[in-house]
Amino acid sequence: MTPFEFIFVLYSLLLGLSLVELLGGLGRALEYKFARDASGKDFTLGWLTPLLAVFVMLDLLSFWIFAWVVRDLITLSAATLLCVMAFASSYYLAARLVFPTEPDNFIDLDNHYLRIRKVVFGILIALVVAQWTYLMSVPALREAAASPLGLGLTGLLLGLMGAAFFVRNKLVSGVVIVLLIARYLIGYLL
Repeated sequence: MTPFEFIFVLYSLLLGLSLVELLGGLGRALEYKFARDASGKDFTLGWLTPLLAVFVMLDLLSFWIFAWVVRDLITLSAATLLCVMAFASSYYLAARLVFPTEPDNFIDLDNHYLRIRKVVFGILIALVVAQWTYLMSVPALREAAASPLGLGLTGLLLGLMGAAFFVRNKLVSGVVIVLLIARYLIGYLL
């Protein structure tokens, strides 16, 4: 077993659990919506929370891909394991907050989004900063990462996430999240 394989087990487990949290949260919210609809009670799933879930899934995928890109540069140490655990655990926390545990506390999940957006986007911004700190510390990665395209795409990502962090208007929030999703989809599909 290579050092990467040993470390990737922990990383992929925590990122996999993050995906489960997002999908489980969506499932709970949909079940609750169907139950409320059947009983004639108000509950709106909205667009913001489901869009945030899609963005977080795409963002998570980018970190999973990044792990593969740096696989030959990973060294096994207690510090590496600690950093990987902290990084992936932070991601799990962000994913866990996207959907509420008890949707019955909300009539509209867009209000839940407005309540948790700063924490979720704050964590995601911190993870991008951590990733770039790592990139700049590894000479073999520094030059490629600091290319105009790499800097431009990361600047766009951070700018849009920063906007999502601050914007309280539901329509503008939706547009920003759609742009975040489009940034990843265009990158993945090209």
